Amino acid sequence: MSELPDWMYPPREEGWFAEDLDRLTEAPQHTELIDGALVFRMSSQRWWHGEVVTELAVALKAQTPEGMRVGREMTIRLDKRNRPEPDLVVTTGPFEPDRTWFGPHEVVLVVEVASPESAHRDRTVKLRKYAEAGVPHYWLIGEEKGLPVAHVHELERSTSAYAPAGIFRGTLDRPVPFPVKIDLDRLDKPLCRTG
Repeated sequence: MSELPDWMYPPREEGWFAEDLDRLTEAPQHTELIDGALVFRMSSQRWWHGEVVTELAVALKAQTPEGMRVGREMTIRLDKRNRPEPDLVVTTGPFEPDRTWFGPHEVVLVVEVASPESAHRDRTVKLRKYAEAGVPHYWLIGEEKGLPVAHVHELERSTSAYAPAGIFRGTLDRPVPFPVKIDLDRLDKPLCRTG
């Protein structure tokens, strides 16, 4: 059995803390912290996943109201032992070029695009953790018959849990967290752009 590099051992018995991620320069890109444990992306990203994230970011940016911004692959510091990295966030936080994370109070929408490697975490662990931290809206984009399908959740504040708000195929049309309408069937088929 091979030895792990020194940097992979937690600095304390309780595991890793949220602030440790900023000092872990040896860690692979897109390292997350879940319950004090480092989570690495272990498989290559599929082209489908990348196209859906990119086109969804473009669509959200075109509809996001003033005072909100769309961020891609930024961690959210949910508490001292959890700092997941969703595919997209819509935030009210100010733009700061050197920023590496948002607080949950600055996030109005989290979007995860499920991949085979992350699907279980996205549907269970992250769903629960984002709700407990008070993030008001959570979208999980999956693949059904080769097309994107959106599972939309809204926070029920009295229970600190998400309530399903619908499953959307074809078009995602929602009044919250701001009026938004997205052609889901076009997300993995970027528009032909000519110069």
